[in-house]
Amino acid sequence: MQDTTHTTAQDAATATGERADLLEALAKHRHFLRFTARDLTDEQAGQRTTVSELCIGGLIKHVASVERHWAAFIQHGPSAMPDFTAMTEADFAKRADEFRMLPGETLEGVLADYAETAARTDELVTTLPDLNVSHPLPKAPWNEPGAKMSARRVLLHVIAETAQHAGHADIIRESLDGSKSMG
Repeated sequence: MQDTTHTTAQDAATATGERADLLEALAKHRHFLRFTARDLTDEQAGQRTTVSELCIGGLIKHVASVERHWAAFIQHGPSAMPDFTAMTEADFAKRADEFRMLPGETLEGVLADYAETAARTDELVTTLPDLNVSHPLPKAPWNEPGAKMSARRVLLHVIAETAQHAGHADIIRESLDGSKSMG
């Protein structure tokens, strides 16, 4: 398993204040998510161990995708995000594929993609001129019309999403073979 903690640690070392705090929180929760995949085979990474559709590899894919989309939102605004109100059944089916390992996908590939995404996000956090930059949220049933979100709030959302899914992955891993991230 590829560990990209050094990338985040380097970025955090050059960042100060709030940016360093954001990078440290991201690094912590990314570590716990990746840690759930330690020593797994591709088959195990794609295995469902609960009644949900979730698997460890799929959760890592989903978190990488979400992080990529939100980083693009910070840079380009709502045009970088899907219009969820106009999505078709096929669009939602494709989105559901983020949550599972598809034929031909490997855990190594999923982790490498996540590492690339994390490195790009970390660079954005350190180089973005202003964390207050704000854009209207994309159209979605769960977003209030006209609501905006700053880069800072987007990054906090990404941290929360990563932490939540690291917890899901921990439950799946414990159900798989008894291993835990903590304890």
